[in-house]
Amino acid sequence: MTDANLYTLMAAAAEAAGARPLLTENTQTLLTYADLAPATAAYAAALTGAGARPGDRVVVQVEKSPANVILYLASLRAGLVYVPLNTAYTVEELAYFIADADPAVVVCDPAKADAVRGLTTATVLTMGADGKGIPTPPAAFETVPRAPNELAAILYTSGTTGRSKGAMLSHANLSSNALTLIEQWRFTAEDVLIHALPIYHVHGLFVALHCALLSGATIRFHREFNADSVLADLPHATVLMGVPTFYVRLARHPGLTREASANMRLFISGSAPLLEATFAEFHARTGHRILERYGMTEAGMITSNPYAGDRIPGTVGMPLPGVEARIRDEVLEIRGPNLFQGYWRNPEKTAEDMREGGWFVTGDVATMAGDGRIAIVGRAKDLIIAGGLNIYPREIELAIDTLPGVGESAVIGVPHLDLGEAVVAVCTGTGDEASVLAALTHLARFKQPRRVLFVDALPRNAMGKVQKAELRRRYAGLFPA
Repeated sequence: MTDANLYTLMAAAAEAAGARPLLTENTQTLLTYADLAPATAAYAAALTGAGARPGDRVVVQVEKSPANVILYLASLRAGLVYVPLNTAYTVEELAYFIADADPAVVVCDPAKADAVRGLTTATVLTMGADGKGIPTPPAAFETVPRAPNELAAILYTSGTTGRSKGAMLSHANLSSNALTLIEQWRFTAEDVLIHALPIYHVHGLFVALHCALLSGATIRFHREFNADSVLADLPHATVLMGVPTFYVRLARHPGLTREASANMRLFISGSAPLLEATFAEFHARTGHRILERYGMTEAGMITSNPYAGDRIPGTVGMPLPGVEARIRDEVLEIRGPNLFQGYWRNPEKTAEDMREGGWFVTGDVATMAGDGRIAIVGRAKDLIIAGGLNIYPREIELAIDTLPGVGESAVIGVPHLDLGEAVVAVCTGTGDEASVLAALTHLARFKQPRRVLFVDALPRNAMGKVQKAELRRRYAGLFPA
């Protein structure tokens, strides 16, 4: 069997990189590429010593640290299936994920260890924010060969509607996507990536880490996003990957200038829509046009604006090489080597979301221009049906977001006795309801909000996506029953 283990590719890149820094923090080199093999061998030996065998799941809920990165790579090396969980989940929420994943090993924060042991018969190991916990004496370890379709990871979807589903991602899914991104975004060993994303999510775990590791680039490691710290790193880096919130905060910072970002070659945004106003402001301040791309848990990255060519705000670019996309009934469908293997122990849901010929229904309402450029209009589940008419929130949000006094908006449908659902806009900023409503008369009457509410902040998940399900719950009783 030809070894398709993703770690094998990383090991080859590490050998070529030699003593080049892999992870740095502040001014300190924490790990070189030459350190990667012995570091992952020690952790892989610890995991197998705890009873994990190839194909077993390893559930991990720990704070972001260099040791957490090594733990992930060691899981790949040992042929295990890595299952990262959002660090915000409570012990009560962990019970579902642990029962569903059925792991051989659970790695958690020391403070949760006793409670987690009460949830599972699996071996429970701990890892603190300082990376300490798992005993990792020096060890030799032979990388476990994997077939292309064997699982490397299971990532649970955010679960805004119903239970979270575990998306099964193979070694071939991850490697094909990473190698394509490296080519499209022109990563080389000379790059220095600022990594301020969480590493329990596709963006930080797969996109950012894989692009750096497989190209031999250096990672400037940030435990969390801090605008001051990221700005201090810009003169020493070449690439930043972030969510729109990163760019909003950077654009507000007086330290963001053309001089500060002169060494940078690429700013990438994803995981949530980037406001056109943020795109324009960032360009004016730095001279850089942010590259927006589109992906999802089930497929990694799907489309990207071009590295060389027009990066059009409000669009997510064209399908990546090898990825096919089509619009059916206004919803984007895709297929390609990056597409997941299905939902863990949920064949019914897998069948529901797949079409004949291997097409996957993303659930995103989208448009596609003649050149293949895609714009995401919204989620199909966010569709509002008022008086029997279909209304797509994104169209209304785009109109509201350009208005004076509005920071950003989220348009939702809430129960209404006569209409079934009524359009409601929830906005941030200093504006008022009357002025917003007066400015939307160019929209068809049925699309115009029945109410416009102003709040201090929109609820978001860890990746910056607005939680519309929470807004719908919050304002469910806005109109008389």
